[in-house]
Amino acid sequence: MPLYPRRKHLPHETPLGLPSEDATFFLTICAKRRGTDELTANHHGEALMEAVRHRHANAIWWCRVFLVMPDHIHALLRFPQPDRPLTKVVPDFKKYTARTIGIFWQKDFFDHRLRHDESEREKADYILHNPVRAGLVKSWEQWPYVFIALDAI
Repeated sequence: MPLYPRRKHLPHETPLGLPSEDATFFLTICAKRRGTDELTANHHGEALMEAVRHRHANAIWWCRVFLVMPDHIHALLRFPQPDRPLTKVVPDFKKYTARTIGIFWQKDFFDHRLRHDESEREKADYILHNPVRAGLVKSWEQWPYVFIALDAI
């Protein structure tokens, strides 16, 4: 029995009967070392944004909003290909960025499927204001590591 608590494995499957390709997911992916600037230092932020744009342009995911903070990522994403669900696409993104950029990620990620009564705009505003709340910029428009789909907000 470990002396410290362990995080439980998070289920990422969409419940039966719900089409995942129509769903918007709020994601948080954390760097292995929290409290560092691993994701924005040494041009890592620019490389991550390029990976995001590539996946969006190739319909691997439909990115509504994607924001890279120094030690974590927040995103609103849709997964349009039924054979490429969140459970495959997000780990592939993490593997690719680990291999090509040298990012060390935490083992899992957090996802929340937006329900019909949740406002995508409210989640987007929460994501966009993350660097402001952290004291990194005065307004979210100043933050360089953000992708917003043209029709997202």
